[in-house]
Amino acid sequence: MYDVVVVGGGPSGATAAEDLARAGKTVAMIDRDGRIKPCGGAIPPRLITDFDIPDAQIVARVNTARMISPTQRKVDIPIENGFVGMVDREHFDEFLRGRAKASGAHRYTGTFLRIDRDADGTHVIYRDKISGNEQRLSTKLVIGADGARSKVGAAEVPGGDTIPYVIAYHEIIEAPAANENYDPLRCDVVYDGAISPDFYGWVFPHGAQCSVGMGTEVSDVDLKDATAKLRAASGLADCKTIRKEGAPIPLKPLDRWDNGKDVILAGDAAGVVAPSSGEGIYYAMVGGRVAAEACLACLASNNVRDLQLARKAFMKEHKMVFKVLRSMQDAYYKSDERRERFVSLCHDVDVQRLTFEAYMNKKLVKARPMAHLKIGIKNLAHLTRLVRPHHV
Repeated sequence: MYDVVVVGGGPSGATAAEDLARAGKTVAMIDRDGRIKPCGGAIPPRLITDFDIPDAQIVARVNTARMISPTQRKVDIPIENGFVGMVDREHFDEFLRGRAKASGAHRYTGTFLRIDRDADGTHVIYRDKISGNEQRLSTKLVIGADGARSKVGAAEVPGGDTIPYVIAYHEIIEAPAANENYDPLRCDVVYDGAISPDFYGWVFPHGAQCSVGMGTEVSDVDLKDATAKLRAASGLADCKTIRKEGAPIPLKPLDRWDNGKDVILAGDAAGVVAPSSGEGIYYAMVGGRVAAEACLACLASNNVRDLQLARKAFMKEHKMVFKVLRSMQDAYYKSDERRERFVSLCHDVDVQRLTFEAYMNKKLVKARPMAHLKIGIKNLAHLTRLVRPHHV
């Protein structure tokens, strides 16, 4: 009988499993073999500090973000007083799973099938990778950290089967030498309807490799064709392709993360990917941590209402950031004209500083009210077309 079974071994599930094991609980973690999520791989300094990520996992240290508009206007935004770390999910996720195991979590490789309940309690049923047989793990609580189209969430938590998401696709390629199009210390974010009609494309350096991809909610977009166009536009068409990956990415936190008895969701399964930016690794790991804390509280009190503490803690810290980013996406991602205005707005030094201070530290910056006022006025001017996109 486990205290907690964690379904999913990505950043969220692995973090939850490690935290619970370190707290002295008996924990099982089930993960599918060989799964690599498509991801730009950017992590902020706060994640590196909060989750004790070693330097060996950082494959690049980015010091500039470049926004590219539909008319190919380019705005370079320097990252002051720090860097954005880049990780390769193939190795980063495995590092986190290994650390959870080293902390005492029991690791199983297989595919989640269902949750059964009987007089003896709750049982997680999965298909073992090696034997192919169904296996059963008995447990007191379950954390569903199995991604945007979570089987745990769909079966157990209200709204878990209707979570909205974009489909992300990327190709990991061999990075070229630095040239006029490619900088190994710069992330390119491409706002162009020809690449994505409602989200963006990206070129993110990973040291010897590079992630090139895009995302969209529009079902009839050819993701591979759009990525090929992005590679061509970025001078990367002839680079060797190492692997290709696609997966859903949720864009709205669920209104409820638990089933009121023995299941709680974390990470993408709970919908905690930031709108507008699509950033998910940091929020997934925070989601795993608060899910673990809620499970610890529930195990101590034997009160299932304590499972609600995870969502409450997460939203208290991050709700406003998600709200602002959702408003930004709704305002600027609808058309190329709006995207052009958004990139124009990014020229503003106040926008640059406040955006990256919020990204690096995961808090909305409150220290400069005049800067916020200026940004608000400029934002309104762009949305009401009082200024032309090429005017700053």
